[in-house]
Amino acid sequence: MKHDEVKKLLLQNPDTRKEYDELELLYKIQKEIIRLRIEQGISQKELAERIGTKQSAISRLENGTYNPSIVFLNKIALALGKEVEIKFN
Repeated sequence: MKHDEVKKLLLQNPDTRKEYDELELLYKIQKEIIRLRIEQGISQKELAERIGTKQSAISRLENGTYNPSIVFLNKIALALGKEVEIKFN
């Protein structure tokens, strides 16, 4: 069975779908941070040094085992030459 087929099957369960939807924003944030970091040629260690934290904190954020604060995200954004924008649609 292919990944997309498994995903479609699992998301038919309302509880699984709810959990998936709640985590979607965090996945998007992780993906964007990884994209920007790689695009700029910055290692996790270098990004961590720029914001005054350890490489393991960046790794946890990127692999989804850490739910970051807005302050932490803002530090990362500034280190990448970006800014955090929050809006409710």
